[in-house]
Amino acid sequence: MSFLHPEFLYYMLPPLILMFGFLVTQKDSYEHYFSKEIIDKLRVSSNGLDKQGRNILFFMVGLLMILALSQPVIDDGIVEVKAKSADIMVALDISDSMLAKDVYPNRLKSAKQKALVLLRDAPKDRVGVVAFAKSSYLVSPLSFDKEAVAFLLSKLDTNSITQKGTDFLSILKVLENMGKKDTKKYLLIFSDGGDKKDFSKEISYAKEHKIVVFVLGIGTKKGVPIRLSNGEFIKYKGDIIITKLNDSIAKLATQTGGVYIQNSVSNKDVVEMLKEIESVSDKKELKSEKVHKYIQLFYYPLGLSIFILLIAMSSFNFRLKKNMVLLGAVVLLNFGSVELKAKILDFETLDKAQESYNSKDYKTSATSYLKYADAHDNSEAYYDSANAYYKDKDFKNAIKYYKKTAFVDSDKKAQTLSNLGNSYVKLGDNKSLHKAIQSYEKSLKIKEDKNTRENLEAVKKFLKKQKQKQKQKQKQKQKQK
Repeated sequence: MSFLHPEFLYYMLPPLILMFGFLVTQKDSYEHYFSKEIIDKLRVSSNGLDKQGRNILFFMVGLLMILALSQPVIDDGIVEVKAKSADIMVALDISDSMLAKDVYPNRLKSAKQKALVLLRDAPKDRVGVVAFAKSSYLVSPLSFDKEAVAFLLSKLDTNSITQKGTDFLSILKVLENMGKKDTKKYLLIFSDGGDKKDFSKEISYAKEHKIVVFVLGIGTKKGVPIRLSNGEFIKYKGDIIITKLNDSIAKLATQTGGVYIQNSVSNKDVVEMLKEIESVSDKKELKSEKVHKYIQLFYYPLGLSIFILLIAMSSFNFRLKKNMVLLGAVVLLNFGSVELKAKILDFETLDKAQESYNSKDYKTSATSYLKYADAHDNSEAYYDSANAYYKDKDFKNAIKYYKKTAFVDSDKKAQTLSNLGNSYVKLGDNKSLHKAIQSYEKSLKIKEDKNTRENLEAVKKFLKKQKQKQKQKQKQKQKQK
């Protein structure tokens, strides 16, 4: 056993001993006027604690509290903690077309707001910012300092670059000059797509330099004219220009391994985009640190000191007090040790489950999560065990333990029902596919989700085709008869 803060013992224990010595040696005022024999004759016998006994208890309380402050621990080995991060470069289109108001309040302000949401929801990732129009420039390099990046991002406007037009190749060149040449880079573009229809040059450049592009399309297909700050509309050869969302930019994302999402009124689009980026990206290990793992023991002396303090300040019979002290100490130590062992075992079980899952030993992971779930009736652990069974292709057990979850959170409920539907689909028989439809529909009633909706439609189409095939077979049989 060792102490994490032994300074409390050095600086607080000597004053406590001195104070106790002073209290023990100090006489009461009446002892100056009467002899000990007379006081003994006048004193009424009592089973309660005398002054000396009470002072001893207070000294024990002080001693135990100082021990608790010193934080006694048992060294439980060394753990290596690794910090990993995905590097995301955000490219913001600041061309004049981003002033269009088909998205409230306008395309540029909406894009900046969504980029700020990305910064908020990606606390463990490094994020940088590039502004572009006809040319591109680096606003902020990759950084963990989200406040500084957010400040620089909020100051961008269409006057930051004077050249007109939109050049996506220039962003890719800026990104290529950053970091190591042989590593993958992840670029998220907030743009209306400009006017270009052919992105073959950008696609080939991105593939050649290992750049995965994600695009959040800002704007509408219907389009609107662009009103400048002076109230006039932008014109070309006397005609008012109508700017529309250019869907062709989706090819730049999908053909480089990324994702294209069209903007929505809420921030769900950027939240989904962040999930897509994190699912695709290879997180880099930025820092590794070895830390000691300790078993804390401070609550033993602390709990015992509180118990003794209550006895010292009470007026129970001395014999009863003595028995209560012994009983309380035994109960406290036994209860504390059982709880401590339980916590250590729980930690080891969950740690083993996560390690097994990360190393793709899904069967061991599922068993470990299930052990914890059964012991604590924990929905989160049942959910994790079901996920592990699903990965292990044991879909029957996955279904069994998805059903055992009882989440209050609506998002978690919806996700569980969606996963349950996926498990039924994997079983593949007609009955299971109908149950999958029911699970998907229940999930979508709680929360609308793009992937769940697509899965539901795919299963319905499959069942519809099966029915058509069965009808054709029956017709053929009838013809043969």
